[in-house]
Amino acid sequence: MIDQLMDLLGVESQREAIWVVIGLLGQTLFMMRFIVQWLTSERARKSVIPVAFWYFSIGGAVVLFAYAVYRKDPVFILGQSLGMFVYLRNLVLIRREARAQG
Repeated sequence: MIDQLMDLLGVESQREAIWVVIGLLGQTLFMMRFIVQWLTSERARKSVIPVAFWYFSIGGAVVLFAYAVYRKDPVFILGQSLGMFVYLRNLVLIRREARAQG
């Protein structure tokens, strides 16, 4: 079972597997701030963060996602894939609010 987990994580040692799991935990904690912000924006039906934040976030997420796929790194693939959808959704909310205001 440990060998299967190590294959799934793309590591060659138990020590590396532990660090990948730690990295996944850290990435999950980091991601939570975006989920909390996203849910708050959904409830308010508007984004409370400057628009440039979302564009830089999308740019960074796309580049990091491409890097993570190239590296076959599950920590960064997981972290960047959800973020891209959250960033785009906030831009949709911003545009919707701007149209409603005229």
